[in-house]
Amino acid sequence: MIKKRDLFESQALYELMVHPDVFPFVRQKPTSFEEYMFMTKQTIEAEEIGKTISRTIIDEWGNPIGTINLFDIHENAGFLGTWIGKNYHGKGYNNLAKEAFFNELFYELNIDRIFMKIRKENVRSLKAAQKLAYVVLVDETYKSLYEEINKGIFEYHLLEIPKDLYMLHTLRNGILAVSGEEQLKEA
Repeated sequence: MIKKRDLFESQALYELMVHPDVFPFVRQKPTSFEEYMFMTKQTIEAEEIGKTISRTIIDEWGNPIGTINLFDIHENAGFLGTWIGKNYHGKGYNNLAKEAFFNELFYELNIDRIFMKIRKENVRSLKAAQKLAYVVLVDETYKSLYEEINKGIFEYHLLEIPKDLYMLHTLRNGILAVSGEEQLKEA
């Protein structure tokens, strides 16, 4: 339920992103549609040079409903960033998008680890992430990275999805390594 980003879906995504329940949690915060278009173009260009991997999350009819990204790629690792429009919350799209994205990252694009940062006051998100067998809390393991992400006004926990744990999870659970575009063709 993911596809490569393109500029044609920008208007629909922008309208979903500026919802007050979504906007505070997006990484890039444009102040206008034009700025969003510019940021999207920059994101597509960053992917071309290997700094970012960005996909549009789509519903079963192919409508854009959010984005999922791997930012700040360095040494086959990067930070996960995802958002979904308010009308699509709680309908299972997030899990489908993450599964497709993780499969693409680990099985096709040779990413070794995905980092996530979760605000310390967001206990619900932290507990949800820690329920996943392939997510590890690494505040102590990556001490310098942990200190770097906590230089701002918010305090974060640092979590990691290592390739080996994710692959073990998919093998144990019989999850096929299928990319988002292949899933779309099958749907």
